[in-house]
Amino acid sequence: MYLEKSELLESTENKTQNEILNDYYLVYLSRQLSVLGRREVHNGRAHFGIFGDGKELTQIAYAKAFRKGDWRSGYYRDQTFMLYLGLLQPEEFFAMIYGDTDLNFNPSTGGRNFNNHFSTRNINEQGEIKDLMKQYNSASDVSSTAGQMPRLLGLAQASKIVRNNPELKEVLNNNVDGNEVAFGSIGDASTSEGMFFETINAAGVLQVPLAVAVYDDGFGISVPKKLQTTKESISEVLKGFQKEKGTNGIEIYTCKGWDYPNLVSTFEKGIAACRKTQTPALFHVQEVTQPLGHSTSGSHERYKGKERLAWEKEFDCVSQFRKWILSSGKADEAALKEVENRAGKRARQARDIAWKHYTESFKTETDSLHEIVVELKEHKQKPVDHSSEFEAVTTKLFPTRRALFSFAKRLKYELHGMEEVKTEREKLIKWLEKFEARTKVMYNRQLHREGVDSTLNVEAVPVQIDEDAPMVNGHDILAENFHKLFAKYPNLVTFGEDTGFMGDVNQGMKGMQEAFGEHRVSDTGIRETTIIGQGVGLALRGFRPIAEIQYLDYLMYGLPTLSDDLASMQYRTMGKQSAPLIVRTRGHQLQGIWHAGSPMQMILGSMRGVFLCVPRNMTQAAGMYNTLLEGNDPALVIEPLKGYNVKEHLPSNLGEYKVAMGVPEVLHEGTDVTLVTYAWNAHHAVKAAQLLMELKNISVEVIDVQTLMPFDVNHRIVESIKKTNKVIFVDEDVPGGASAYMLQKVIDEQKAFNYLDTAPVTLPAAEHRPAYGIDGEYFTKPTVERIYDAIYNMMRETNVKKYPPLD
Repeated sequence: MYLEKSELLESTENKTQNEILNDYYLVYLSRQLSVLGRREVHNGRAHFGIFGDGKELTQIAYAKAFRKGDWRSGYYRDQTFMLYLGLLQPEEFFAMIYGDTDLNFNPSTGGRNFNNHFSTRNINEQGEIKDLMKQYNSASDVSSTAGQMPRLLGLAQASKIVRNNPELKEVLNNNVDGNEVAFGSIGDASTSEGMFFETINAAGVLQVPLAVAVYDDGFGISVPKKLQTTKESISEVLKGFQKEKGTNGIEIYTCKGWDYPNLVSTFEKGIAACRKTQTPALFHVQEVTQPLGHSTSGSHERYKGKERLAWEKEFDCVSQFRKWILSSGKADEAALKEVENRAGKRARQARDIAWKHYTESFKTETDSLHEIVVELKEHKQKPVDHSSEFEAVTTKLFPTRRALFSFAKRLKYELHGMEEVKTEREKLIKWLEKFEARTKVMYNRQLHREGVDSTLNVEAVPVQIDEDAPMVNGHDILAENFHKLFAKYPNLVTFGEDTGFMGDVNQGMKGMQEAFGEHRVSDTGIRETTIIGQGVGLALRGFRPIAEIQYLDYLMYGLPTLSDDLASMQYRTMGKQSAPLIVRTRGHQLQGIWHAGSPMQMILGSMRGVFLCVPRNMTQAAGMYNTLLEGNDPALVIEPLKGYNVKEHLPSNLGEYKVAMGVPEVLHEGTDVTLVTYAWNAHHAVKAAQLLMELKNISVEVIDVQTLMPFDVNHRIVESIKKTNKVIFVDEDVPGGASAYMLQKVIDEQKAFNYLDTAPVTLPAAEHRPAYGIDGEYFTKPTVERIYDAIYNMMRETNVKKYPPLD
């Protein structure tokens, strides 16, 4: 449903009547869409709506400066911006509200996201980045407040890198020219969020072509801006960021949201300067209104006084634009009436088409279920009449698949055991199976890449260790492997705190900046969420970024961007958008609360959609990086802190050997107990297994899962349990964390319960964060001795005579 936008005039002067009337048409059309969309919710034909009323004129002016190759990372009120670019059609606007799952009709969300959440495809089905310079681009919107800001930094940085290093154009398949601008938009109240300030500060430091339009309507839902922003003005607050001669910083512009000529000239001037100089630009759009309120969930009359409401009515941008057109002689009353009638008719027509398309999207299933209901009603031996209930379900004001499927399931329950209606029941079961299979495609697929570019398709390549291979520190293996990878992938970049000049605090990037340049290996400030945002934006534009978070405990500062944006991107766009960012960090066992944490439960619960790699040593970690760069899935790699200075054999096939995702490795074969673990705990587990064999002749099979997401895709662990009939899960997260996750995966999903002789055991760390020092760690986390005790007691449960108490 995407339409191409006609080329825009290069100057704001002497606008033609046709251009002005077309702008008015889009402004008026957008307002009518908002009015009708709100009405659809209140009439019961949709559940929720959030709209761009009051921002229409600003968005028209802003979009006029947008060019092919540019990127948008915006606000969920940008409908007029998208209408102007031809990236949104009125039918799609309503399809979003209804939750239509047809990607041809609802290409931005496919029914997986709120209305007014837009996206364009950046990757094809072969896993190749599209020709992004030939289209208008939009990152997939998120609802979280200011969540659109961090990736905006990376989207802009891609242009900066290529402008300064034009040889990268060919490497990126000419998807980045270096002159593109990243367009952002945000509500004024959301500028109170740390993400906003962090992004603005980083943009000012990096000097990247990033533009942000701040829509200032005076409120954050019901809270006035006097309680939101110092001095009640974000442009006043940011004056210290204003770029001056000989400094970095940003350019700040102010304009009124109802003043068409000033809006057009301000955005034209500001974006032109941003495009040319790559100085970030902030546009504080003041005196914006919100005539329909924040959303369909409330009424703004409850918190706005009569004087404010009267002012908003007078300075509504649609009416002010209309007055300006008439007073300037650009068009007469008759011409505007014709435009308004045409726009109103188009909006109503789009609503009706979208509703018809949505309600008929499961008509075939409805008709076939109706046939079964009729057959049951007319059954000679055992009539079952649910025709009235079926009619109630199918004539609801807002018919849903849920209601239809729930009715069919309950009918199946009722027919259970009725031999007289066996034929009809079998038909019903087949109907349910087919319906459920279709809904899984609509709602439960594409958490990860599913095509040829899925990282799960990358086959393992064994590591090669020559007989005379030297023993080196783990960090040397990483550094030499990264040298191979950066030579192999010219679009590979990395950045983080101390990553560049220092080669990271643990020397895993030693010598990289000197070898490959500061544009590929660089330092950042202490700003975790925009480090992640840089990675997301760069990945969307065709780079392969590795974003470094210095310690696992500090991942929480970037968690909103990881969880709300990166982890759900593949899912919420149904595979149309991919950002194969690798986040590199280190953690688990070291010293104290903030350098030895293992918040795996937090990661497992919030980052589904991101591969979670938990290597036990640096040889294994390097192999994981080699694998991940062969696919298009985002990933988090947690290097074990204790491994950097531990000696390992230097592989001879650095950069080439690969660790398959989701495939565990058996480190120690055994027949009595299966021990499942990961990361540095694997070393404790092997030592405990050796000790148990030596002292008690207990044979333990130690399995390193290698990746927690995906987890044991071939069900290797249950095969071990079939042999041992016992299992223990060891990890250093809190109780109920990763050990409980692994238990569910194995006992529930792999059906291992059927093969157990005794209850499964989890051996996590203590409930509190790890204490300081060697002793603090020892008495907080799993140890060789704790593993020994736990396994011995499992054996005693099955044979008390053979295994007396350890007292």
